[in-house]
Amino acid sequence: MTVPSFMIRDLPQNSVKRPNKNNMDISIICFSLTGFQTALKLQEGLNAQGYHTELYKKSKYLEDSVTESTGNWTAEHFQKDDGMIFVGACGIAVRSIAPQVASKKSDPAVLVVDECGQFVISLLSGHLGGANALTLETAEILEAQPIVTTATDLHKRFAVDVFAKKNGCEIFFMKAAKEVSAALLAGESVGFYSEFPFEGSLPEGLTACSADGTPFDGGTAPEIGVAVTIHPSCLPFASTTQVVPPAVTLGMGCRKNKETEVILREAENCLREADIYRQAVGNLASISLKKDEPGLNALAEEWKIPFITYTEEELKEVEGEFTPSAFVRTITGVENVCERSAVLASGNGSLIRKKTGREGVTTALGLRKWEVHFE
Repeated sequence: MTVPSFMIRDLPQNSVKRPNKNNMDISIICFSLTGFQTALKLQEGLNAQGYHTELYKKSKYLEDSVTESTGNWTAEHFQKDDGMIFVGACGIAVRSIAPQVASKKSDPAVLVVDECGQFVISLLSGHLGGANALTLETAEILEAQPIVTTATDLHKRFAVDVFAKKNGCEIFFMKAAKEVSAALLAGESVGFYSEFPFEGSLPEGLTACSADGTPFDGGTAPEIGVAVTIHPSCLPFASTTQVVPPAVTLGMGCRKNKETEVILREAENCLREADIYRQAVGNLASISLKKDEPGLNALAEEWKIPFITYTEEELKEVEGEFTPSAFVRTITGVENVCERSAVLASGNGSLIRKKTGREGVTTALGLRKWEVHFE
């Protein structure tokens, strides 16, 4: 059995993808005069590349030195920055960050540069935090030797966490993700299933599979695999790492000043009943009449997603068959808000869950066209 033609389109391989500079706040700290000269050169180079950086000094021989301990300084910036670069001894960095290290999903990128600017070490959060990519960028600026110790990078193997980050996705089942890397490094086949079409060729070691984990080429079904999905129940392999794109729009309507807790509950009910990850929801949508609705704004804030509203005229122009309501028409001027707004905010995508109404709240789900990208 061959892979369906719509699933793969071969494209030229792109260059290595760099960190998202415009969204990356980086703190640089140095510990000597020589280190300060290196740090200053690095800061100027990173700023010229579009990063947001702050330079700190920690030495009695340098003016405007940080007065707090390095450990306390690290604790503060570890929580608020996207990246930290220590210009000095590796031991200083290790001892400083050790109490703060929590999870590869949340830890910032941490780099170490020797004070002479000869070596750049990716120390922490190489993939999800972007330290490996930032190490390459930093090494270019300083004309230094980059040091990356991540096995998948060294052997140029597919890394599911890097793949998820580059595609703007959440990743679930990190233990399974480690098994994916181990299998690839051992030369074993790893399954790949996607609910979405993808561009580019599958990386070496991945085998395209159907929703039940069966390879399209008729080979042996892999025990370990990756699924690009919006559904928690999508587990094609015995050990499945799920990569979840924010491709879903939650369309909502509600009675005026509906209680926030009811809106939150109905939003969660909608996703649970539809078997959709909350992390798959990329935005919330409704009619402009509801733009100041407290409960809807609270939902968007809690879920950290944009709240998009449309005028009556814009909603009326959406094509498709929608569940009509005479009552909704008398209030809003359009016979359906949640379904129409879900479709419109998903880029005129598909309606994957029609209107459900409970306790004065209506919900619907739209799915935008989305593609996986391999480089």
